Amino acid sequence: MMLLILSSKKIQTKRFFYALYLLPAIVLVTASCGNKNTQAASQGQQVLDYKVVQVQPRQATLNVDYPASIQGQQNIEIRPKVDGYVEKIYVDEGSIVTKGQLLFKINAPQYEQEVRTAEAGIKTAEADLALAKMQLNKVKPLVEKDIISHYELESAEYTQQSKAAALAQAKAALVNAKVNLGYTTITSPVNGVIGALPYKLGSLVTSSTTDPLTTVYNTSNVYVYFALNEKQLLGFSRDSTAKTSFKTKLNQLPPVSLILPDGSTYEHAGKVETVNGLINTATGAANVRADFANPRGLIRSGSSAVVRIPNVVKSALLVPESATYELQDKRFVYVVDDQHKIKNVAIKVMDNTAGQFYVVTDGLKAGDKIVLESSGNLQDGTEIKPNEVSAGSVYGGVK
Repeated sequence: MMLLILSSKKIQTKRFFYALYLLPAIVLVTASCGNKNTQAASQGQQVLDYKVVQVQPRQATLNVDYPASIQGQQNIEIRPKVDGYVEKIYVDEGSIVTKGQLLFKINAPQYEQEVRTAEAGIKTAEADLALAKMQLNKVKPLVEKDIISHYELESAEYTQQSKAAALAQAKAALVNAKVNLGYTTITSPVNGVIGALPYKLGSLVTSSTTDPLTTVYNTSNVYVYFALNEKQLLGFSRDSTAKTSFKTKLNQLPPVSLILPDGSTYEHAGKVETVNGLINTATGAANVRADFANPRGLIRSGSSAVVRIPNVVKSALLVPESATYELQDKRFVYVVDDQHKIKNVAIKVMDNTAGQFYVVTDGLKAGDKIVLESSGNLQDGTEIKPNEVSAGSVYGGVK
């Protein structure tokens, strides 16, 4: 019995010393966990630094871009009016021609024959008329002396009138034959540029040929066509009154620019001249035409470009596009309150070209501070450290 008691005491003593041995390690682990929790708590409470700017009303000129197609002032199809073979081609594709310059010669000998026949017909008619006049002069004195009846005189007069009409008809036939013969020589009706030449030497062409001999593009001025949707067109014409008609508003529009396919701006400014009165039911848009001078022939008919229309806004709240984000077809900004806390605010903006400033029509007021660095993941109520930047650094490029 004594042996058992001693053994039990030995086991308890060993456990006591083992616990003392592990105590420093337990304290170390506990301290380490406490430090980690403290660090995590301090990190969760860290306030991040964001750039903010105060929005104020200002005047700005914003550009609105529209895809456009270009047509020459005149695109004239050159078609043959007579049947024949292409005998000569005096120009090449892409050649610059002037009004009256020779383009084609059509071999049609039948028209030369018609001219000769008409000339001979005139001579015959002139001889017949002269004979009728002689006959009338012969009859007149005989009628006056009652040698022959008055009927003979009237018959001679009618014969003379008939021969005179035949002469006039022969002259008309000659004019017509010469006109047809003139159609065998084709000249340019305007100054312009030659298009494609589908027919080569020796090709048979007729007045009913499907393809034209060529097309002359008069590009001294070019028409640039772009489209306005119903909403844009309605906004433009809503204020048109008797005092300010639609045409007057067109005339008051500022000059527009043309952005060429290489990204450069065309050297000449254009003017919006007309708006199609019919809205295309398929596209829901109406065509608008702007006119541009093209003295050097730099712009070719059929090319594409972008029309840039300046839009002057007065006393508008401007927000950089980079400071906004889009969610479910709505646009938002981060507004900072007096306690430096974030609030997501939905805004309404005007349509304008991407990459510029948005004109806010609803959702913001003058004096509001917005976060410039929009990441789309800040939550309402998040506290930040606002780093306010000057408006000049943000809106310096706005004119």
